[in-house]
Amino acid sequence: MLAWFLAGLAALSLALLLWQWLEGARFPLHHRGPAPDFAPPLTLLKPLKGADAQTAACLRSWLAQDYPGPVQVLFAVGDETDPAAAVVRQLLTEFPAADAQLVHCPDRLGPNAKVSQLAQLETRARHALWVVSDADVAVPPDFLRQLVRPFREPAPAGLACAFYELATPATPAMHAEALAVNADFWTSVLQARRLGPMRFALGAVMAVRRELVQRLGGFRALVEHLADDYELGRRVAALGGRVELLPVVAACREAPRGARAVWRHQLRWTRTIRHCQPLPFAFSLLANPTLWPLAWLAAAPGRVAAAGLALCLGARLVMAAHCQARLTRSWRHLPWLWWAPIKDLLAVALWALAFFGNTVEWRGERYRVRPGGRLERCS
Repeated sequence: MLAWFLAGLAALSLALLLWQWLEGARFPLHHRGPAPDFAPPLTLLKPLKGADAQTAACLRSWLAQDYPGPVQVLFAVGDETDPAAAVVRQLLTEFPAADAQLVHCPDRLGPNAKVSQLAQLETRARHALWVVSDADVAVPPDFLRQLVRPFREPAPAGLACAFYELATPATPAMHAEALAVNADFWTSVLQARRLGPMRFALGAVMAVRRELVQRLGGFRALVEHLADDYELGRRVAALGGRVELLPVVAACREAPRGARAVWRHQLRWTRTIRHCQPLPFAFSLLANPTLWPLAWLAAAPGRVAAAGLALCLGARLVMAAHCQARLTRSWRHLPWLWWAPIKDLLAVALWALAFFGNTVEWRGERYRVRPGGRLERCS
């Protein structure tokens, strides 16, 4: 009976994998619509902390946008001596015509330092459409043109967001994380979207109507949440705003990180998801295409189970290669494809640890994640 049960789980995981692959194949990734004549004024909010070799190029990509409408850019730092401040000052000399400024946001309004900076920038934002983007995100020159498309009348979206790729994996651990994002994450988002309207957002780049942020209490209302992007999308949807997912792709360019830092990041992400969406997270283990065929083979060694394992692993590798190449428009990550089944098994450990702890490390500080994804600083 155990062997039959595990065989069923292996078949289910394969079916879910093929469905996820199909969703990725059907989505018009990287599609560009015609250059719109719609270019509303917008304010770009950029919370910053620290700088690395990629920071200047990422921030420059936003100042060099080919966008015909007015763009106000607000860079925020919590400390005027932050290395990011020096990068911004240099960029402001490169783009003297840009409507951009560096804003000192010294107040810590809650545990989420990024959202604390956004809350302090609100009063300086002049335009009705706000774009929020992480510091390590680089975008192509037409990105803003594409990002504003869903806000055209007569039925403007409430929030628009875009997929992102991890573009600079420099260590083996980062290649494993890149595989998780570049192959698995974006296709799982599409899988979830198939089940109903989006009620979350992807935080690398978000555009949102100011009126909706103000109706939910401003960014200050999110300052206790770690997954502020998820919470913003959920609250915008609850207010009746449509959340749109765009086919354009941003690039996250990160400094090299070792295995320990990547593990802490993944554990923080996993524990946050468990608290935000406990039931879907609990059932997410069923979609592991490496765990269940391995368990089947261990319980019932033989040709049938071995063939099932080979089928699942083969589909897993081909899916990962194809989906990662679609997102990144490159096969350069192919030599690291062997990480896929290892990453699946590590995901089992992360899944279990998410249930047996609620502490996370973020920006050098330790927090407890409470139900709903709220943060509490550890004493």
